[in-house]
Amino acid sequence: MATRDLNLDQLLTAIKETVFMTLVSVFFACIIGLVIGILLFCTSSNGLFRNRIINKIMDVVVNVLRAIPFIILLILVIPLTKLLVGSSLGAKAALPSLTLAAAPFYARLCMIAFTEVDKGTIEASKSMGATNLQIITKVLIPEALPALISGITVTAVSLVSYTAMAGAIGAGGLGNLAYMYGFARRNNAVLYTSTVIIVLFVFALQRAGDFIVQKTDKR
Repeated sequence: MATRDLNLDQLLTAIKETVFMTLVSVFFACIIGLVIGILLFCTSSNGLFRNRIINKIMDVVVNVLRAIPFIILLILVIPLTKLLVGSSLGAKAALPSLTLAAAPFYARLCMIAFTEVDKGTIEASKSMGATNLQIITKVLIPEALPALISGITVTAVSLVSYTAMAGAIGAGGLGNLAYMYGFARRNNAVLYTSTVIIVLFVFALQRAGDFIVQKTDKR
C-alpha cells in the first residue's frame, strides 16, 4: 500500500473488527454488570436481602476494577486472554479486557438506576406477597429499564474508545488502523478517515440508545 493510499478492504476489515469488539464486549459487560448491580442494590442497607459482607466485597471489586487504567488492564489480563483465546493479539483477544473494563462501570450505572426506583412500589409488592426474585424481575428491572438502557448506551460509547486504545497495541479495528497505518506511516488519509468513522459510530450508538429510551420510558 502506498503511503498516501486508503485501502478500502483494509478499512472495511477494521470497521468490522471495531463493531465486533464493541457489540460482543458490551453484551457480556452488560450481563455481568447487571448481575453485579442487582447484588450491590439488594445487599445494601436498604436492599431486599441485606448482607453487609457481600455488599462490601462487591463494592471493593467494582471500585478496584474501575480504578485501573484501561491500558494497564490490557496488560494485566494478557495471561487470561491467552488462556481463553490462545493469543494476545486480534479482535477476539481484546474481548476479556474490554468486558472487565466495562462491566464494573455498567454495574455502577445499574446501581444508580435501581436506587431511583420508587421505594413505595417495592414496598407495595412486598405487602402483596411478591418474592424477592419477583420484585427484581417484575418491578425493579422494568421500572429502571429506561435508565438501564441509557447506561448501556453510555457503556457502548465508552467501549468504542477502549477498542481504539486496544487497537493501538495490536487488537485490530479502527484504532489499530489509525495508529499503525495512519499515524506511524504519516498517512493522514487513513488517520482522519478512521477518526471520522469512529465519531460517526459513536453518534449512531447514541442516537439508537436515545431512541430506545424514548420508546421504553412510559413516564
